Amino acid sequence: MSSYKIGFIGLGNMGAPMAANLAAAGHSVTGFDTAGTTAAGVAAAQTAEAACDGADFVITMLPNGAILRAVAATVLPAMKKGATLIDCSTVDVDSARDVGTQAAGAGIGFVDAPVSGGIGGAAAGTLTFMAGGTDESFAAAADMFDIMGQKAVHCGEAGAGQAAKICNNMILGATMVATCEAFALADKLGLDRQKMFDVVSTSSGSSWSMNTYCPAPGVGPKTPADNDYTPGFAAELMLKDLGLSQQAAEAVNADTPMGALARTLYAQFVEEEGGRGKDFSAMLPRFEARGRDS
Repeated sequence: MSSYKIGFIGLGNMGAPMAANLAAAGHSVTGFDTAGTTAAGVAAAQTAEAACDGADFVITMLPNGAILRAVAATVLPAMKKGATLIDCSTVDVDSARDVGTQAAGAGIGFVDAPVSGGIGGAAAGTLTFMAGGTDESFAAAADMFDIMGQKAVHCGEAGAGQAAKICNNMILGATMVATCEAFALADKLGLDRQKMFDVVSTSSGSSWSMNTYCPAPGVGPKTPADNDYTPGFAAELMLKDLGLSQQAAEAVNADTPMGALARTLYAQFVEEEGGRGKDFSAMLPRFEARGRDS
């Protein structure tokens, strides 16, 4: 693998370990974050434009589509022709498509590549990337994906990566709600949680939320539930993604009642019930404390 010059914009909980992994692989990485955060082995720039100067790749990990658009407007003119912009944020589909169009007009490759795997996957370099963009841009980004993750799926043109992420996380949010409901019901019926897990994880009710990310402490593989629901994936981030799913559904007139209800429940949990700052699986103690008329 060649050694590349990389600019990394957004060194938060996800971006910092991703940038550190690129540096550890021998690449020259310069980072910028408005909060002033840094990452191991990553040189600090004073501006986003400075981080991108002469870079072969610019990677962004940002909070939302509006910020992505603003950052793209700043960094695309600073990037050299033929470089590739890889956005790993989870944003709305229209923002990803618009930035892809701007990049093409500037002679820059673009891949929207939201990730799955959380903070642990970012640190371990085992993320999954859902990528949208041209065949050429996806191929160009392959070395970056190999370092930061374990799998990258080319989902289609620009915006397709965001579409895949939104659909995936709508399923995840809805199945986690259902899993937490079922554990709370099992508790009230006097069913032992371990027996519940043993049955469901090997039966037709099995899911990633049950088998891999079980919301019940002390049951199944170790998860955030075993650490007092310290976030692996925060409830407010699930709320954001469910909001994006409903925004997309409205735009294309798709009927998504389960996704809409999951969004309503997470909004209530985060905004009214103390769920902010907890893992999204902390819906279980939320349901435990409630009855049908709560």
